Amino acid sequence: MKPTVVLSLVACAGVLAGCSSQQEELDSWMQQQKREVRPSVQPLIPPKKFLPQQYVEADGVEPFSQQKLSVALKQEAKEPNSLLAAEMNRRKEPLEAYPIDSMTMVGSVGKRGALYALLKVDNLLYQVKQGDYLGQNYGKVVKITETEVSLREIVQDAAGEWIERQTSLQLVEGGR
Repeated sequence: MKPTVVLSLVACAGVLAGCSSQQEELDSWMQQQKREVRPSVQPLIPPKKFLPQQYVEADGVEPFSQQKLSVALKQEAKEPNSLLAAEMNRRKEPLEAYPIDSMTMVGSVGKRGALYALLKVDNLLYQVKQGDYLGQNYGKVVKITETEVSLREIVQDAAGEWIERQTSLQLVEGGR
C-alpha cells in the first residue's frame, strides 16, 4: 500500500477515536440534564359538559314572518310623527296588492271634469283618480296628466327611517 493511503487511514482512525470520547461526554451530559430538569406543564382544564337542547320550531316566531313584520309596522305607526300612522289606519285598496313596476299607464279619460288614468295590471284595466292608492309602498296618486301619473310613496331609507319619495308612471303607447 502506498504511504499516503496508510497515512490517511491512520488520520481517519484518530479522528473517529477523538469523536467517540466526545460522544461519551455528550451522552453523560444529556443523562445529567434529564435527571435535573423537571418539566412544568400545567394540566389541561377538563372540557365543559355539553348539554344538548331540543329544537322546537313551533315555540318561536319565524324571524321573516309577515306576522312579525306587521307587528313592527304597527308599533312604528303609533309614534306621533310617523308617516305610517295615517296609512296603517285606512283600508287597503285593490291596486296596493301589486308592485308599481307591474303597472302600465295605457291612457287617460276625463269624467265630470276630473281626469282618470287607465292602468293595466295583469291584463285588467283599472281607472285611477287623484287620491287613490296603488303599489306596495303606500303610493298615493297626487297628480294625473294625459301622459303621467305622479305618486307619493312612503319607503324606508338606509337608516331605517320612513321617508316620502316621488315616483311616476309614464304613458306607454300601444300598451304592453
